[in-house]
Amino acid sequence: MKPYPIRVGRLVAKAILALAGFLAVFPLVWTALNALKNNVDIITRVPKVIFTPTLANITYILGRDSVLTGLYNSVVACGAAVVIGIALGLPAAYAVARYPNRFAGDIQFFVLSLRFLPPVAVAIPLMVIWLQVGLYDTLPALIVTYSLPTISVIMWLAIPAFQGVPKEIEEAAFVDGYGAYSVFWRIALPVAARSLIGAVAFSFVLVWNEFLIALMLSSSNAKTLPIVASELSQQGMNVPWGILNASVVLLSLPPLLFLGVLSGFLNSVFRQKKN
Repeated sequence: MKPYPIRVGRLVAKAILALAGFLAVFPLVWTALNALKNNVDIITRVPKVIFTPTLANITYILGRDSVLTGLYNSVVACGAAVVIGIALGLPAAYAVARYPNRFAGDIQFFVLSLRFLPPVAVAIPLMVIWLQVGLYDTLPALIVTYSLPTISVIMWLAIPAFQGVPKEIEEAAFVDGYGAYSVFWRIALPVAARSLIGAVAFSFVLVWNEFLIALMLSSSNAKTLPIVASELSQQGMNVPWGILNASVVLLSLPPLLFLGVLSGFLNSVFRQKKN
């Protein structure tokens, strides 16, 4: 009689996982379907599953100047911030992982504490600073601002990745005449590449989805795609739901493309925790 409660427990656990997966995936699927519907098919009392698909909403989004400008601003601001995060965060993480000192723990806690701050507590002082230096509503201001979370996230996630690189490999490289920089570039980075790619992808998704800071640091020229998409919902009863859903699909594409990278990264992290 002992296996019976275990099977029931497994069935309940699988049912909960299936429900959680359905709740996570269903909004995405429904949004994608609505992006292919006419507005009259979306606002019906009974939701339509069978309908005549149209690409008018997607075509309208891709042909709108404000959307293309927001897409360009998002790609440039997030891409540049991630590049800066890689250039500064990875060497700093390697230094903390391989050459720890008595401040290493404090450095890691400080990096993590940057994520504890509410975005509005960071955005208001930065908005005053960018206004005073004349860079408010510009891409350089947004790039520098977004570099703060990308550096902290990449550094925080890269430290355990570098710590997982066997020291024997690096010591053998030193014996063969490699210097510290060569060991970093030729040994540590390739060995920890899989986890590092996941950390970089996670930092990109984090700033790509950011809304509040972009809203407070831009008014017209540096609006990112989330800001432009939110403006489509501010038309009262005349909300173009099909166009709004198409903009959400466009906004969700990069995070979904990184989903495979992030899943591999999270699996490797959980596997290390389990071991």
